[in-house]
Amino acid sequence: MIDSQPVFDAHLHVQPIDRFRPAVRDLVLGAMRPEAHEIVARGQKDPAVLLAFLDAEGVDRAVLVNYVAPDVTGTDESVNAWVVAYAKAAPDRLVPMGGVHPGRVDGPEAARAAVDAVLAKGIRAFKLHPSHQLVDPLAYLEETPLGRALAAVYRRLEERGVPLTVHTGTSVFPGARNRLADPLLLDDVAVDFPSLTILLAHAGRPFWYEQAQFLARRHANVHLELSGIPPKQLLAALPRLGDLADKCLFGSDWPGPGVPGVAANARGILALPLGSEAKARILWDNAVRVFG
Repeated sequence: MIDSQPVFDAHLHVQPIDRFRPAVRDLVLGAMRPEAHEIVARGQKDPAVLLAFLDAEGVDRAVLVNYVAPDVTGTDESVNAWVVAYAKAAPDRLVPMGGVHPGRVDGPEAARAAVDAVLAKGIRAFKLHPSHQLVDPLAYLEETPLGRALAAVYRRLEERGVPLTVHTGTSVFPGARNRLADPLLLDDVAVDFPSLTILLAHAGRPFWYEQAQFLARRHANVHLELSGIPPKQLLAALPRLGDLADKCLFGSDWPGPGVPGVAANARGILALPLGSEAKARILWDNAVRVFG
């Protein structure tokens, strides 16, 4: 805990960086703070290193973000087995996040089967990264192979009660398509799949905060995941944060650029002029409800 408050980090990057494309790997490593390098280098091979880091930071639980994006990051479906095996070191603390690339399955039946297979491995949350997977979230409205597969993925996650984190906001990775990361593209998804729990990662940072906030206010199934936003900027970026405290989840985005540490960002949340109950919901309660 941090200052007597349990902390659930809904967005921690623990990935097999050695499988990234060289240009992406160099960019990621170059943007890290120096103190993160050793933890990342040793931690991606030894979960005990990560758990010791989480202990030191006062973090009780964390979602380990992974996804299939061979065209941009270079990661393929093997990341699902990798993160599941990694999280077995502490299944009560580590939530393995993975997914299915709808452009790499052959039709809706195969898409449903792929979702089931990934869940059977032990993946507990899904990630859609439109700008890295080069998938328009609205493609499901089209009668194309990709559209039918994406619709099947959404529907199966809804049926299975699996939360879906969707990257919203910009990316500087080589080859990323930022037009696909506008949160407003998820408006139709929230309408057509009303029981699908959707988390807007980064809440549209830095261009689309207003759209993300609107979606969270409009849709019962849409949540804001606050990773990568400096806590001091949160109330300026999301002025309705207090009203939406039951829809917001803390995420650090560690070891992303500019992230001083998980504890530092969590303490930044605790320093905001919000009530203690609102802070508890953002730092712990909402993530427990979403991820278990």
